[in-house]
Amino acid sequence: MADSAPSLSSVRDLKALENATGRPFSSVLVIKKLIAKTASNGNPFLSAELGDRGGSFSCTLFNDNPLFEQFKAAGEGGVVRVEGKIDYFQGRLSPRLGKADVLSEDQLTAPGLIDNLVETAPEDPAALWTEFNGFIDGIKHDEIRMTVRGVFEEIGEAFRWSPAAVSMHHAYRHGLLEHTTHMARACKALLPIYPEVDPDLAMAGILLHDTGKTIEYEGSLATKRSRKGILQGHVVLGYQLVRKAGLKAKLDPERLERLEHIILSHQGELEWGAAAYAATPEAVFVAKIDDLDAKMGMVQRVLRQASGHEEFSERLPGLSTQLLTKPLPPGGTR
Repeated sequence: MADSAPSLSSVRDLKALENATGRPFSSVLVIKKLIAKTASNGNPFLSAELGDRGGSFSCTLFNDNPLFEQFKAAGEGGVVRVEGKIDYFQGRLSPRLGKADVLSEDQLTAPGLIDNLVETAPEDPAALWTEFNGFIDGIKHDEIRMTVRGVFEEIGEAFRWSPAAVSMHHAYRHGLLEHTTHMARACKALLPIYPEVDPDLAMAGILLHDTGKTIEYEGSLATKRSRKGILQGHVVLGYQLVRKAGLKAKLDPERLERLEHIILSHQGELEWGAAAYAATPEAVFVAKIDDLDAKMGMVQRVLRQASGHEEFSERLPGLSTQLLTKPLPPGGTR
């Protein structure tokens, strides 16, 4: 076999290969993360995460590698056509790259290229947005509903496109809309079990809890935190949006304070970014639904991207473990 790069392969294609060490490949990928580090001997190197809509892998570029400066110049969000050979590190795909070309903006206009690179929510975003607006319309309290509407008028289209995270959960285009809609579905299903929870405040808190992320994150091909995101964070940014809209809607001080508290406490733990611990029935309810959907979102994404021949996923920091991806066998009794 000639030692030349074959036709373009997706990350899913590469991960589906078994015992393919040394096999050449060629792919067009986004530089999703690029972290400068220093080895124990003092030499600098880059830890790069490359990916497309079907997944990602990590590789290391030392400063004596000709690609080191290319990747450094391209930066996060750069698109590269790479050639290399399949390799593995600790049982996971970690190719050795031999050549890379950074694609220009003109080259990115090739038909279908961006669609192949950008991971999107599996559900139809237009249908999600229609359903989402139905949840807003279902809020009976006029000033709470006006507050919610006011926030989404303020942030505009950004909410429909934004990811819900940089890497942990729903970290893809329309991910924030998907995550919030899933939470609203769970809210509607669970409210009858917990009559102590005010339904309008809980639903409003869910719909608004992550709106600060539309300001916290930026970037179209690779998501990173904005200046405001770094200096203030989405919890504070969301609180500011809600307070402004609530005052404009003339929401009574008691309900406004409770709605603000949901935003400030929804992260659950102070070390996770919460400004306060959940201290109302609605805040506890929202924080737990948020944690549930965040973790199940990680599960769903891993299962979508599973290669089929590996029994377990890579370790997921958000779950502190690997995930069993092998499906249950068919059949069985109930």
